[in-house]
Formats: sequence, structure tokens, C-alpha cells
Amino acid sequence: MALSSGVKFRCYPDPKQAETLSKWIGCQRFIYNAKVGEDRYFRTFRNHSLALTGVPASVDQQYSRFKSKDLTPFLYEVPSQILRNGATLFMRAYQRYWNDLAGRPAFHKKSGRQAVWITSELFRFESTGRAKQKQNKVIYDHKLVLGAKSSPMGELRFKAHKEYELPAAITISRSNGKWYVSFSYEDQSTVMTEEELLDLYGGMTGRDLEAITLGLDRGVVVPLATSAGNPYDFTSIQKKRLVRKELRKKRYQRQMARRKKGSGHWKQAVGDVSRCSTYSANVREDFAHKTSRKLVDSAAEVFVFEDLKVKNMTSAPKPKKAANGKYLPNCAAAKAGLNKAILESAWGKVKLFTTYKARHKNKLVIAIPPHGTSQECSKCSHTHPDNRISQAVFECLDCGFTENADVNASRVIKKRGIAKLMSGELSVKQKKRTMRLKKKKQLGREPAEGNARGEVLRRVVGSAHSSHASAIRETPTATAY
Repeated sequence: MALSSGVKFRCYPDPKQAETLSKWIGCQRFIYNAKVGEDRYFRTFRNHSLALTGVPASVDQQYSRFKSKDLTPFLYEVPSQILRNGATLFMRAYQRYWNDLAGRPAFHKKSGRQAVWITSELFRFESTGRAKQKQNKVIYDHKLVLGAKSSPMGELRFKAHKEYELPAAITISRSNGKWYVSFSYEDQSTVMTEEELLDLYGGMTGRDLEAITLGLDRGVVVPLATSAGNPYDFTSIQKKRLVRKELRKKRYQRQMARRKKGSGHWKQAVGDVSRCSTYSANVREDFAHKTSRKLVDSAAEVFVFEDLKVKNMTSAPKPKKAANGKYLPNCAAAKAGLNKAILESAWGKVKLFTTYKARHKNKLVIAIPPHGTSQECSKCSHTHPDNRISQAVFECLDCGFTENADVNASRVIKKRGIAKLMSGELSVKQKKRTMRLKKKKQLGREPAEGNARGEVLRRVVGSAHSSHASAIRETPTATAY
């Protein structure tokens, strides 16, 4: 079984390339939003027309009706493939909705991260013949050339920090003034499927699994503790800088609140807030990547996590109402602080990154129910809330076993994971798939179907004869970028 791998590299366009890429981003976003607006218009019109009761609004990938020399002249300044890809992204978003993976396509905002999806007609990788050594691996150097023959853009400089294969499509994005190029490709190495890994490790003896299994406990004070006694935490420098960035962020937010919305100083404060948030996010992602890499490169072959529902754990508390109609204290402020601490510990990213990196090395990641793992003794299995006398210390009331609370919990997780693996209770969850570019088939030609809730969502897709007449509605003549 071949796996799909993805990479994201920093790229450095010159001012002229940055301007052209910004046009591509704006025009592709314009087509996507136009398709979303058209879909909403037709569905609203159908819902208010008795004659169209039960008739689904058609969904297609046509975009030529949005091009007008008078209303949208800026669309003629970019290659047609950019506009086509905007309509394709709209169709892919609808396919996710049909597969019950997401809601209906929504408008893309002009603020925040901006990206353009570029297919192979507008880029190519050319080998420079140079090679460089990176962590005992040879990385061959390529240059990325953008643009069509009629409108070449030239070479886009990028910095590759790891080896990669050539892709069928790339995404160029801009965030906080920095540019990135990202893409995915099929990994040539063959790996075992998850079913095969479960059969392999499930057939081992308890003694063999004991030697190769690692239990992992995620916490707020210590983000990750292992059954081997190794804690993983942010460095002291990272902690100091995160605190400092948080204080600066609050100061910039106060400045933003005092300034007139839309003014130059307001936009400057918005950028300062965004840069502080981006730094914190980058630190957490760096921690998750480095931690997961150390785990996967260790001698362990089976990793056991708790099946934590982070979304449920970080939900806001419900308001409490007294008999007299007044609201009672519900510790919302304290819960907000706990939620913030949970989200800043990168629980989800550590598990996600460990999972996909382990698959590339034919290692297994499983999850077990988290109930009582912090109250159970890893030595005698006695479970009681009073066993954990403090946040850091665990002392069993039955056998007197004393250990660090996080290490004890990780060993309990390890025991439960081994037992669950040997019992054969674990199974592979079937994942829903959407369209991939490599299939090379026309989009939107399937017959009517419903989503997972049984709702009929479409009738004809991509038909040249739509059930509604297309209309070019008046659009603003301002530039799309």
C-alpha cells in the first residue's frame, strides 16, 4: 500500500511575482465565491417558488458566465486554468458535503491566509543538477518555474528542507506577509495497511508487546509523558517567549479596539496581533513535529494514546439558572483558562503527527478509553480518586506504590492498550474519500444520490442544460485582489 505524503516549503517571490500571485489568488477566490453565491441564489429562489418544489438546484463547474469585459475585466489578466481551478475547488467542496464530511461551500474571506491552487499546466520542476546533504540524506535541488508559455512568470525561489517527489498540483499560499509552496505526492515506499498491522501485533504474546509498546499520557502541566519515564515539554525559552507574546497580543488587541476600524493604524494592530498568534501556533507545531519524530524513531513499535475528545473537553460550560430567574456562577472563567491550557498543549497535533509518521515506518498507533487512567495503580490495578494525592504525585492506597502521576497513568494506558490489542477488539475505522486529482476523470457526472443522513442532494451535475437559466448579475468593478 502506497501512502500520500505532503510537504510545505517557504518560497520567496520577487515583488513582480508577488503581485502576479496576488492576482491569481484574488481571481480564483472570486470565481469560487461567485459559484457559492450562485448556488445560494438558485436554492433560495427554488425554496420560494411553488413551481420548483422538489427540484434540486444544479451544481456545475462552469465559470465562463462570470467573465465580462465590462463587469469583470480583471479576470482576463490571469490564465484560464486559474479560473477553472476555482470552479473545481467549489465542486470538491460540494463533494465533501455530499459525502457528509463538511457543510455546504461557504464564501472565502479576503482576510487571513490566502492561497491559489495551481495545476500542472502552469508550473514545472526543473532539475538544477545540484544535490545537498541533509541529515544523512541526499536532497536533489530543483527550481520551480511558474506561468504559461504565453505569460511566463519565471523561477520561484523556494527552500526545501526535506526530500520530496514531484507533484501533480501545488498550492501557493500567503500568510502574514510570508509565502509558502505546498504539495502532496504518492510515496514510493510500500507500507502495510492498518488491518495488517493489527493482525501482526495482535498475534504477539504479552511479553513481546511489553517490550515494544509505549504508553503516552497527555496532560496540561506536562504535555506528554511516556511509560518509559520520559517527559516531553516545551523548552524554558519557548515558555518565556510564549508568555511574552501573549502579553504583547493583549496589548495590541487593546490598541486595535481603540483605533478606527479600517484605518492604517488599525490594520497595523491587526497585523501585530496576527504575528503573535502565528508565532504561538508555530511553536506548538514545532513541538508536535519534534516530539512525534522522537517517538517514531525510538525502539517502540506500538504507541497507545488515550482517546480524548478534545472538542468536548474544551466546550464552554452551560449557564445555570436559579428559580428566581437569575443566573448562578458556573465557573466559566476558570473553565476558559483550562480550555486555553488544553489547546496550547498541542494534544491533537502530537497524536496526528505520530500517527502518520508511524505508518511510514510500519508502526501502529492505537487509542484506548481514558476513563480512570489517572486514578488506577499501574502495579496492583487498584482504582480510587484519592490515589492521586496531588497533580504530580500518585500514591496507591492499597499497595503503597508511589510514582509520578503522569508516568503511572502512561503505564496504565500501556497495559490497557496491550490487553485491547491481544483481545482483537480493535478494528479499522472506514474513512470517507473524496476526489483526488490523479484519477483524471470528469467531475460531477454521477447520478442522483444522498448524503449519510439519507437526504437527496442533487439531480444532474455539470450538465450543459441546467435546470435554471444562468444570469450574469452585476458585480463590482474593483480589482479582485
